[in-house]
Amino acid sequence: MHFLEQLNPGKTKAIKAGDQLNVPNVEPFELAAVKDLKPGSETPAPAANDISDENDAANGKNKSPEPGAPPISIKIDMKTNMLGVFEADKLVAAYPVTVGSAQTASPVGEWKVSRITKLPTFRYDKQMLKHGERSRNFHMLPPGPNSPVGVIWIALNRKGIGLHGTSEPETIGRAASHGCVRLANWDVVRLAQKVKAGVSVSIH
Repeated sequence: MHFLEQLNPGKTKAIKAGDQLNVPNVEPFELAAVKDLKPGSETPAPAANDISDENDAANGKNKSPEPGAPPISIKIDMKTNMLGVFEADKLVAAYPVTVGSAQTASPVGEWKVSRITKLPTFRYDKQMLKHGERSRNFHMLPPGPNSPVGVIWIALNRKGIGLHGTSEPETIGRAASHGCVRLANWDVVRLAQKVKAGVSVSIH
């Protein structure tokens, strides 16, 4: 909304049918297309952030890029809130992200993608989100663009932590997450098409 206000000074206070506005010229994002998206590793999970460590290890173990293809890797810069996708040493895509807060920091280090889940169900546990401790007081939230984890969950080989979409794209690059790395839904969909299980993820 703030960006639209900047593009249309004085016009966004009282918009009515027939008004013309300047908007960003971006690729369209179609929710229906998510179901047909072809990531390298898909898992239909009861809750995308609540799969056992054994499954994580099995899904991410010994995966390697296709023969002859340059290795894909992800590098996340916590200082600039940017995620880069690399083919060997060449940057091929970059997306703004939100990382964890001081209280629930994103896990610094070297990780791997373990699985990709489309339209995930999310296990909302306030105690887990705020303090990293599971509780019995939780809610299973249905999939969709209004889910707190958006339309794609890209799990890392650390339980409960992933790269995911959001229902609040205006928070990207601003508010802190609960330890995960958050992207706009339209960006996480494009990221999911570029990666698969076994891809390395560096968070620094």
